[in-house]
Amino acid sequence: RYLLRGWISSGINAEYGGSPFPQYVAENGSVFQPGQGNNAYIFPAVALAVMCCGSIRIPDDLFLRAAEALAQLVSEEDLAVGRVYPRLCDIKEISIKVAMAVIERCYELNLATVLPMPEDLESFVRSQLYSNAYPSFIPETYEYGQ
Repeated sequence: RYLLRGWISSGINAEYGGSPFPQYVAENGSVFQPGQGNNAYIFPAVALAVMCCGSIRIPDDLFLRAAEALAQLVSEEDLAVGRVYPRLCDIKEISIKVAMAVIERCYELNLATVLPMPEDLESFVRSQLYSNAYPSFIPETYEYGQ
């Protein structure tokens, strides 16, 4: 477990760690909420992208594109409370958006084997997601006499 707390010249507290940490209240009363900088954001989105487009390789450039896409998803609200990552509770939507950016890069680099590139990339990615919603196989039962 580690925590790196860096003070940026503008006085913004940028906090990031490998484990979740409680919020931090600065001397001036500002409240900062550390982000969790582990493998939750990049690796799952890259894996989703590679599986969706059938990439023949996974070069470093895909991870760079994933990091760039993730950075674009950090809101002003996130920055205001010292987060350098989007909120983890939004991970599904974040993963979809990052995966889409990585898939586009795979096609740019001619790595994709799923051809042609899907016209509606977002719908295609969503259709590939795992769902744990199963139909019930338990028969309906009734109380005796009803």
